[in-house]
Amino acid sequence: MKGNRLAVIFPGIGYHKDKPLLYYAAKMAIQQGYEVIPIGYHDMPQKIRGNAEMMQTAAELATRQSGEVLQTLPIDSGTELLLIGKSIGTIAAARVASACDAFVRQIWYTPLEATFSIGSQPPCIAFIGEDDPWSDVEKVKQFSENLHIPLHTYPGCSHSLECGDVMRELAVLQDVMEKTAAFLQGKA
Repeated sequence: MKGNRLAVIFPGIGYHKDKPLLYYAAKMAIQQGYEVIPIGYHDMPQKIRGNAEMMQTAAELATRQSGEVLQTLPIDSGTELLLIGKSIGTIAAARVASACDAFVRQIWYTPLEATFSIGSQPPCIAFIGEDDPWSDVEKVKQFSENLHIPLHTYPGCSHSLECGDVMRELAVLQDVMEKTAAFLQGKA
């Protein structure tokens, strides 16, 4: 590992490491000297939106499968971990962070409400579309405020921070990545 800095990518279900948010966040992490480790999930339940039991099952699987990968890595109290989560991956990342002895920072792209039930998570930054059908955006805003997690919202944007207008989506992506870069550089 490069200087004991490790960035772990926790994808969503259907939003893998090669989708824009995770792809560019990983590239930025590499530029900041992190070794990037992407997590891949398998045997995940389908059609979980709106089904609390299936969402819980998916979160448990993501957490367990992420833990299996992380157990193979040389992580100790001197390791700097950057956990980058998307959707269900934010739950797994938050759970890993809460149980970790290393210095941890997190980036949450479109976190689910359950992510915030894990407890205090700073230093962390979060992003969500105001038309995200997977989350109660008002609750996410309140949870973020209560935990002092900076939350950036995007009107008219979905769970993938998309809005149906390619040029606006690119502008949103650029804004998200600029804020991500500032966080990685300790400026946000």
